[in-house]
Amino acid sequence: MEGVDHLADERNKADFDVEQMKIVWAGSRHAFDLSDRISRLVATDPVFRKDDRTMLGRKELFKNTLRKAAHAWKRINELRLTEEEAYKLRFFVDQPAFTDLHWGMFVPAIKGSGTDEQQQKWLPLAYKMQIIGCYAQTELGHGSNVQGLETTATFDPKTDEFVIHSPTLTSSKWWPGGLGKISTHAVVYARLITNGKEHGVHGFIVQLRSLDDHSPLPGITVGDIGMKFGSGAYNSMDNGVLRFDNVRIPRNQMLMRFSQVTREGKFVHSSVPRQLVYGTMVYVRKTIVTDASIALSRAVCIATRYSAVRRQFGSQNGGIETQVIDYKTQQARLFPLLASAYAFRFVGEWLNWLYTDVTQRLQVNDFSTLAEAHACTAGLKSLTTSATAASSLNLQDGIEECRKLCGGHGYLNSSGLPELFAVYAPACTYEGDNYVLLLQVARHLMKTVSQLDSGNKPTGTTAYLGQVEKLLQYRSDVQRAEDWLEPNVLLKAFEARAAWLSVACAQNLSKFTNPEDGFQALSADLAEAAVAHCQLIVVSKFLEKLQQDIPGKGVKQQLQVLCGVYALFLLHMHLGEFLSAGCITPKQGSLANEQLRSLYSQVRPNAIALVDAFNYTDHYLGSVLGRYDGNVYPKLYEEAWKDPLNESIVPDGFHEYVQPILKQQLRNARL
Repeated sequence: MEGVDHLADERNKADFDVEQMKIVWAGSRHAFDLSDRISRLVATDPVFRKDDRTMLGRKELFKNTLRKAAHAWKRINELRLTEEEAYKLRFFVDQPAFTDLHWGMFVPAIKGSGTDEQQQKWLPLAYKMQIIGCYAQTELGHGSNVQGLETTATFDPKTDEFVIHSPTLTSSKWWPGGLGKISTHAVVYARLITNGKEHGVHGFIVQLRSLDDHSPLPGITVGDIGMKFGSGAYNSMDNGVLRFDNVRIPRNQMLMRFSQVTREGKFVHSSVPRQLVYGTMVYVRKTIVTDASIALSRAVCIATRYSAVRRQFGSQNGGIETQVIDYKTQQARLFPLLASAYAFRFVGEWLNWLYTDVTQRLQVNDFSTLAEAHACTAGLKSLTTSATAASSLNLQDGIEECRKLCGGHGYLNSSGLPELFAVYAPACTYEGDNYVLLLQVARHLMKTVSQLDSGNKPTGTTAYLGQVEKLLQYRSDVQRAEDWLEPNVLLKAFEARAAWLSVACAQNLSKFTNPEDGFQALSADLAEAAVAHCQLIVVSKFLEKLQQDIPGKGVKQQLQVLCGVYALFLLHMHLGEFLSAGCITPKQGSLANEQLRSLYSQVRPNAIALVDAFNYTDHYLGSVLGRYDGNVYPKLYEEAWKDPLNESIVPDGFHEYVQPILKQQLRNARL
């Protein structure tokens, strides 16, 4: 029935302050109020409608995206939104567009790598969107290996210009969003060559298209790379291909904050420390971790609400059937993902602090925490995106598991889950392939372990390795299931497991004459050590969150339950590593499972309220199954009739192809 809250009984079961939990999830009262106001502004604007997106053809979808981007820019200016508010508006429009790369990559690249003069020239144009930019780094032949890029930028001292060139097919820029059809400019990454000598990869501002008629400039070949995975999804983005045929640009369009080329062609380093570029990297990766919590929470919200609506089996004498959410198998698959969403949210908050700390240190030339910050942001990007999408890295399938938790209806585009998965899946690859990033973390861990004997005391997230001898001897004293709820018991077990894996890898590496040969041979083991280290970070930051003063009836208690679910689920899934480390016994592992089952029962009455705390509008959630009011079946039926195939009773092609079969008018049949 329209207007009836079919999940009201579920919401009445909650034994905590849901409104306060919304603020905890948002991070602050200000953040909650901002998100709530802007999300409702978007949801009530008919231009931002998206329920028909997966039924649009590519051209129609792309035009629809341009319309929304233009309308968003119009509303931002009409309402005089702040930069923070404008970001939120584009976020809640929830449709990948060229503006994502303009604001998220092009502008930060100029701010991060441009000189004051370059920023004064280019940023006003970008802020007013008088130019539209993208970030052209990845090539057809090289992605993760940035130093392998083939595009060249050769300085010509006769004309004071750089010649940008694509010497091979594989040097074609490939994948940059916004490049295919819209961007007028790009920050292009190319191998700098002066006086016949290479000086590594640098960024250059290159105009691609005319500002008069939008046609490609001479020497530039540019277009879209084609359809991508899924319906709707990332196909609203014009990921592009770009080739240069000796394109000339002025010398001052090389981004020169960290290094310059003089008028005579001499390559010189500036006085600005190059390490400052890491601040941008930390910013991008902490944003990706936060996005992981959002994407996973959307999927979990849909699956949880639908699991409470859906009933199947269990009726006695024709009575009401059992809610799917009451089946223990459903809880064991769903509730760890709910806990993970909260865990990723809180580690994302900590990364915000880390970014501020790193930025402040860089401003006074303090680079002491850079290596550690690089390692943990790389690892957490890998861990959270893998768990959110679908990956063997974490033994969790995130969004894909939520789709399966919704049964057959989860496969419908109207469930919102197929498109959500298709949009999110690339996160496992962009800004660093997840396995490549894990191996970067592993290198940091191996370096840390190798320096222990020299007296170098580990800091930050690797500080526990300073107690490696004690951790290798650690034996848990858990005797009862509830002992696993003690924060220090959880923390020590995860520290001991991570330390054991790192030390075991270091010992095995020492057996190789050539360390790089060893690193290649042991890469799978090293990745597992990195995962253990990153999972420890997430558990420790969740526990630290619980040490804060958290107001609201029952809020902290619910977070304690979710923290227990997250940690004990990981222990259960990686039990072999904990046992091999010797930090727990098989009996203690069984007690952990017993406690985990108990925690599931505590989550159950609060499950709907816990996903309500995400405060997503139905528009943003984009799912018939995840509707706030739980009115699923009438809306599913209604959505079915909106499909273009149902616009005619008899489909196109029937009379031409199928009717002759029915009328047996085919000739030469041998049946």
